[in-house]
Amino acid sequence: MTPGTVYIVGAGPGDPSLISVRGQRYLAGADVVVHDALVHPRLLRLAPPDAERIDVGRAAPQPLEQDAINLLLAEKAREGHVVVRLKWGDPFVFDSGGKEAIFLHEHRIPFEVVPGVTAPVASPAYAGVPVTYPGAGDVVVFVRGHEDGSHVAPSVDWDALARLDGTLVCYAGARQLPGIVSVLLEHGRPAGETVAVITNGTLPQQQTIETTLGALASEQAESVTEPAVLVVGRVVALRGYLRWFDSRPLFGRRVLVTRSREQAGELVELLEDLGAQPIEAPSIRIAPPADFGPLDAAIAEAGTFDWIVFTSANGVEIFMRRLFASPYDVRALKGPRLCAIGPATADRLARYGLKVDLMPVEFRAEAVLDALAQAGSLAGARVLLPRADIARELLADELRKAGADVTEIAAYRTLRESLSADGEHDIYKMLLEGAIDVVMFTSASTVRNFARALGEEQAADLLRQTVVACIGPVTAEAAQQLQIETTIMPRDYTVPALVAAIVEHFRPRVPA
Repeated sequence: MTPGTVYIVGAGPGDPSLISVRGQRYLAGADVVVHDALVHPRLLRLAPPDAERIDVGRAAPQPLEQDAINLLLAEKAREGHVVVRLKWGDPFVFDSGGKEAIFLHEHRIPFEVVPGVTAPVASPAYAGVPVTYPGAGDVVVFVRGHEDGSHVAPSVDWDALARLDGTLVCYAGARQLPGIVSVLLEHGRPAGETVAVITNGTLPQQQTIETTLGALASEQAESVTEPAVLVVGRVVALRGYLRWFDSRPLFGRRVLVTRSREQAGELVELLEDLGAQPIEAPSIRIAPPADFGPLDAAIAEAGTFDWIVFTSANGVEIFMRRLFASPYDVRALKGPRLCAIGPATADRLARYGLKVDLMPVEFRAEAVLDALAQAGSLAGARVLLPRADIARELLADELRKAGADVTEIAAYRTLRESLSADGEHDIYKMLLEGAIDVVMFTSASTVRNFARALGEEQAADLLRQTVVACIGPVTAEAAQQLQIETTIMPRDYTVPALVAAIVEHFRPRVPA
C-alpha cells in the first residue's frame, strides 16, 4: 500500500463477512479510515488499533457534506497517510464513490476503487430471492430510492418499468415505499404480482415480507418503518424453495456475549453462522502482566520443568509471544511435557507446532490432578502453571499436596471492562426490555464482572427474565453465588458444546 493514496472500499450491505479479501487487506494497513455510519462496527476493528477513524455519516454528531468529505480525503492523503474510504454497499452503485474518485483525480491524488457486494443483489439473495432466473424475464432493473428521506417516488419512467418483463429492484425508504407501490399499480403493474420487502438485509435482524403488490398497497406498506429493498417480479415466488438465511436454528435470537473481545471472534462467527445476532458486551479484558519478570524467568528455565500446564488459550498465547520475544524459541520446550485444559487450549498450542501430551477428559482444573497423577508420580515433579492473575488456587494446592514442586506465574491479567465501553449497545436497557434472548458466560470472571458492572442485585433481577447459559459447573457456581440461575449448561465444557446446547434449547418441540 502506498502512502498518500486513497482506497475507496465497498464494505458490503451489512454482513461484515461480505467485504472482499482485497478490501480487508487495505483496512488492515490503513492509517486513516473515513467511513459511513451504516458500516458494521466489526469492520472498523480490522484497521490497526492506532488508525484514525472518522465517521462522516448520519450517526456522526455533525454529518459532513460531500464537498467536505472530498476535501478531508485529499487532506489526509496529502499528509502522507494511507486512507481507506469505507463505504456501505458498493462505491459505484447508487453512491457518491464516483464523485469522490473524480475529485481525487482532479487533484492528482492516487486512488483505487475496491468494489463491494451491493444491497439490491445481496439482500434478495439472503431472503432466498434470486434477482434473475431462467423463465422469469431477461431484464433486471435497479431503481434509486430513499437517499433524501422524502415520501416522493423516484423520478423515472414508471410506465416503461410497469411494462417490463423481468425483475424490478428498488431501494425504498419507509416514507417512499407506499408511493412507489402506488405508482407501479397506477402504471399497470399487476396487483397480483408477487413482491418481497426486505429490511436490514444480510444482518441477523433481517425481516422479509412476501406478499402481492396489491396487498402491499392496501395494508402492509405503511407497516414498514425502516429503509428496505423492494423486489417485484416472478422470482419472488422462488423464496419458498430457496430461503436459507432466516431458516437457521438461531435466526433472530439476540445472544449477549460477555467473553473478552480478544477471545470472542470465533464464538461470534459461530453464532452468526447459526443465524443469531451476537451482542458483544465483554465484561473482561485480557492484558499482559504488569511485570514480565517472573514470566521471563520461567521461560528461561522452561526446559527444567517436568510439566507445563496451560489452563487457557490466553495463557498459551501470551506465554508463546513472550517466548518468541526472548532469545529462545520452541526448542526451549523440548524437555517438559505439555498439558492443556480443553481443546481450545490444545488447538492454540498446535498453532505453534506443539502437541500436547495430556488433555483431561473433563475440561476443568479439578480433572487435571487426576490425569497428571495417572501419567506418573507427582512426587518431586516440577510443574509450571502459566495462568491468569485471578485463577483459583485449587489446582496448585492439590498438586503440592501430591508432592509436586509448583511454580505459578501470572501470564496475563483479567481486567474488568465496562459493558458500554464502545457505546454500541445499552445492555441494561436491552435486558430491562426483554430484548436479549440468551446471556452467555464462558468463565467465572465474566459472571462476576458482568454482575459488578450492572450492580449485583440488578443483574440477578434482570437475568431472571432471560436465558442464562454457562459453559460449565465452575461458571455456574459463580453465577449461583450471585443469585443468578443457570438455564443451559452443556455436558462438555467447551464453547462449541455451549452453542450446541443453546440451539437445542430453542429447537421447536414436536408433540409426541
